[in-house]
Amino acid sequence: MSTGEIETALQELVEDFEVLDGWEQRIEYVIELGKGLAPLPEADRTETNKVRGCAAQVWLASDRRDGRLWFRADSDSHLSKGNIALLLKLYSGREPADILAFDARAALDRLGLPQALTVQRANGLNSMVQRIRTEAAAAA
Repeated sequence: MSTGEIETALQELVEDFEVLDGWEQRIEYVIELGKGLAPLPEADRTETNKVRGCAAQVWLASDRRDGRLWFRADSDSHLSKGNIALLLKLYSGREPADILAFDARAALDRLGLPQALTVQRANGLNSMVQRIRTEAAAAA
């Protein structure tokens, strides 16, 4: 098991964040990430796919192909959509064991993201990570 692919994706995000001035630009960058998500089909906007614990509505669907988990997501909030897009950059297309072995809290702290968010948004971000980990545990 190797979290190398996730670490590489994290390092790219860290470098992107470092060139931005202040949290206002970083939050704008996260929102831009969300704009890049493919539209989530209505069939995936189900109660089962809702992420609990988020202030906004967030849906997360997953598929397992070739031993890897692939995620699709959307939200009715620009910032929540950006947060889930950021997490998908880290986790989508990875092996379940790698997802479970990766320290998401340390990664998000490296980005400084939880400190830039309100408590409610930070809790939502943690709920998104937990949901991804739950999907990975079920697939492992």
